[in-house]
Amino acid sequence: MSEGDITLVLKRTIRASKRRLFSAWTDPEQLVKWWGPAWVRCSAAELDLRVGGHYRIDNALPDGSVAVISGTFERVSPPDELVYTWHLGGHPAEGAADSRVTVRFDETQPGTTDVIIVHERIASAAIRDDHEKGWLGCLDSLEQHLAAA
Repeated sequence: MSEGDITLVLKRTIRASKRRLFSAWTDPEQLVKWWGPAWVRCSAAELDLRVGGHYRIDNALPDGSVAVISGTFERVSPPDELVYTWHLGGHPAEGAADSRVTVRFDETQPGTTDVIIVHERIASAAIRDDHEKGWLGCLDSLEQHLAAA
C-alpha cells in the first residue's frame, strides 16, 4: 500500500435511530456537545449541509491550541450517509490531496444503528493510527451524548 492509499474502517453499534444519529452528526448545536475524544473540546462547528457546502470544526486541545478540521460535502443523503473531504490544519498545500470520510448510518433494528466510518486516502500508517484513536473517542463521546439526552 503506497502513501496516501491507506484506509481506516470503524463500526460501532449505537442505541439510537439513524435519524437521531444523522442529526447529531450534522446539527452544529449538537455537534459541539459531543464531537471529539475526551481530551478534545469542540469549540465551534459550522456546516453548510449540501453537496459542495463547506464545514469547519474547531477542536480545542489540552495545550491551548486549536486544531481545525475542514472540508467540503461530496454527498449528503439524510439520514443514511455523508461523504466529505477532510483537511486537518490550515489551508491545504497546493496539489495536496485531502483525505475523504464516509459515514453511514445503517439501522439494524428499530432504535439500533450501525455507524460505519470509512476514512480513506490517509497519508501514512502513523496518521491512520492517530485518526483511529480520534474516531474511537468521537464514537465514545457520541454514545455518551445520546445516552444522556
